[in-house]
Amino acid sequence: MSGLLALLDDVAAIAKVASASVDDVVGQAVKASSKAAGAVVDDAAVTPKYVRGFAPARELPIVWGIARGSLFNKLVILLPVALVLSQFAPWAIAPLLMLGGCYLCFEGVEKIWHALRPSHHAAEAGPDSQMSAAHLEEAKVKGAIKTDFILSAEIMTIILASLPDHLTIWVEAAAMALAGALITVVVYGAVGLIVKADDIGLAMAEKGRLALTRGLGIGIVRAMPKVMTLLLVVGTAAMIWVGGSILVHGAHELGWHLPQEAIHHAAVAVAGAVPVGNGATEWIVTAALDGVVGIAAGSVLVAAVSLAILPLVRLVRRA
Repeated sequence: MSGLLALLDDVAAIAKVASASVDDVVGQAVKASSKAAGAVVDDAAVTPKYVRGFAPARELPIVWGIARGSLFNKLVILLPVALVLSQFAPWAIAPLLMLGGCYLCFEGVEKIWHALRPSHHAAEAGPDSQMSAAHLEEAKVKGAIKTDFILSAEIMTIILASLPDHLTIWVEAAAMALAGALITVVVYGAVGLIVKADDIGLAMAEKGRLALTRGLGIGIVRAMPKVMTLLLVVGTAAMIWVGGSILVHGAHELGWHLPQEAIHHAAVAVAGAVPVGNGATEWIVTAALDGVVGIAAGSVLVAAVSLAILPLVRLVRRA
């Protein structure tokens, strides 16, 4: 009997430790998720542009496909890579993130270039215009997942950096997995609501019993094209801003402090000259200057790809 009581006591102790670990995981995941809020907003702003131009029936399947790819990015690729690098090669995290930042700057500036030169872009994109709807959808989803990979890498790095040092690697892994999953659900749930808002508004306008409901539905339907255009602009700006901020922060981590210090001093000086809203002003100026860095880096990369890399690739293909 005493042996059974001892066994039950041990089981209770193990259950208590497990319960504390679960609480620790959940608590750390929630805290880390809040630290990654800025990158989450960028992710939510970038994604809706990938469903523009598709039939309403295909919007949610596209969002779901991107969400699955985002979960795969975070949980299967980035989580173990982040844990391994943090344990054995923490010095490699900043350069790898900077490569991702370069990609975001390149893609953002390239989209601006295409918007400024639509005829030039149309001439280059001739074969793509003949692409079937299924292939176009697949290409869009792949492109979105590729962009999400960079944003997810930033999110997972912020989460990892937000976790305290005393945690075991298993608690770190569980907290990162839970935070990544929560963020993905929030981001793509919001994206799903955004892309289906016009359908919701149409249903309210057609089936609403009250005049207020019908009027609200009509307002939503009329507003959504402008909202989607605004999100397209915000998404492109977010890519450039995030890419520039990654480059500035990465340079600081690697020992080149001038860009980050110059941006910080400029932001503090402008915020000090404003009588109210100093914190918001400092953040806006910092984001704007990070965006300038992103535009500069993206412009160099777009020029290098257009003038050197693509001609070389075409030459090799002809050969």
